[in-house]
Amino acid sequence: MAFFRSVSALSRLRSRVGQQPTLANSVRWLQIQTSTATDLRSELKELIPEYQERVKKLRKEHANVELGKITVDMVLGGMRGMTALVWLGSAVDPDEGIRFRGMTIPDCQKKLPGACPGGEPLPEGILWLLLTGKIPNKEQVDSLSQELRSRATIPDYAFKAIDALPVSAHPMTQFTTGVMALQVESEFQKAYESGIAKARYWEPTYEDTLNLIARLPGIAAYIYRRKYKDGKIIPLDDSLDYGANYAHMLGFDDPEMLEFMRLYISIHSDHEGGNVSSHTAHLVASPLSDPYLAFAAALNGLAGPLHGLANQEVLRWIRSIVAEFGTPNISTEQLSEYIHKTLNSGQVIPGYGHGVLRKTDPRYTCQREFALKHLPNDPYFQLVSKIKEVVPPILTKLGKVKNPWPNVDAHSGVLLNYYGLTEENYYTVLFGVSRAVGVGPQLIWDRALGMPLERPKSVTLEKLEQLCAK
Repeated sequence: MAFFRSVSALSRLRSRVGQQPTLANSVRWLQIQTSTATDLRSELKELIPEYQERVKKLRKEHANVELGKITVDMVLGGMRGMTALVWLGSAVDPDEGIRFRGMTIPDCQKKLPGACPGGEPLPEGILWLLLTGKIPNKEQVDSLSQELRSRATIPDYAFKAIDALPVSAHPMTQFTTGVMALQVESEFQKAYESGIAKARYWEPTYEDTLNLIARLPGIAAYIYRRKYKDGKIIPLDDSLDYGANYAHMLGFDDPEMLEFMRLYISIHSDHEGGNVSSHTAHLVASPLSDPYLAFAAALNGLAGPLHGLANQEVLRWIRSIVAEFGTPNISTEQLSEYIHKTLNSGQVIPGYGHGVLRKTDPRYTCQREFALKHLPNDPYFQLVSKIKEVVPPILTKLGKVKNPWPNVDAHSGVLLNYYGLTEENYYTVLFGVSRAVGVGPQLIWDRALGMPLERPKSVTLEKLEQLCAK
């Protein structure tokens, strides 16, 4: 079939991605028991007993404390507002937005190490923060960066699994396939089958999580180059950090693009535990499915138009505006007319509204600040700015939305487009790579804290009506 490569071509491509893992490094969890632990792993190991005691105390002394009432609207409305799980990494306040371990995005930009002084936070620093709750120094972040590079080798069969799909397959379909192929090397699965004690479940989960995070950029870049760049693969650069390496393997080496990729991954990493992708990962991991299985499920949730796929919809909609008027330089009146046209056709304005937030998403704001610094005169950025001024009053007047303000998706596509990543179908893959940095730490903590199988109670429609009748 036309979309299969010859064996020789595959060999050439694979050799450029990296050497294949040997049997020795495929059982890393078994080796690490006698080897020197990494700084991050040591930091985590010291924290676990304290957190275990906190959970034990809550269960023993406060098990019957009520956290709120459950209403019919919650049951029929996607469980919005229902407190139902613990998520250590981040929390979203309706008015303030995201906090990563108590830190706002501006806090992270000021306090977490960057590739250069005053630069955007390195994703490795966000990973360290989300997992430990502590701010790492530059030396620790650089050490973690090297650790991730050492884990980044991708087995040949993962590429073969992707190549079994037609090139026309959506990038997210290819991405999930690649992640599922990586599951073959799950350290947790091996350890569980070997009879590992429950108290040590977190250890192979840690190994799986860091291996997964390390390999995702290589898988994701392979898909991009396969689908859009004739299969010309760019190998990992051992001198670059996580975000910069991902951009490099995609084919982008503009220093500004490297900085934006660092920011992009950091701000898309986590958004508390109730969103579809994060909750899905937690749910699927709760019966002790390994991180690969859990994250593949999370990616399938992320691929939905109401979640991660929204970022590609935003750029398409903006391009449709430009196509309608022949230019991005349109008047407020023309834009208002097009917005009403979109709404009257039964569609929503992509990039606006949020299930929790009731103000402008701070992830939108930091991207806007990045654009003001690096591309203030870009016509598409100026159009995005104009959309922000016009859309909220229109949505507010309609009275059908609780949050008429822009979210994270309203801005990212225009920035990516500016730096040359114009294939909007691929944008959700970028989101997926980022989300692993937030989901992964929680999966480790779920195992460390012995979180149980998730099993909420459902009711039939008849039962709900009976309860309401009473």
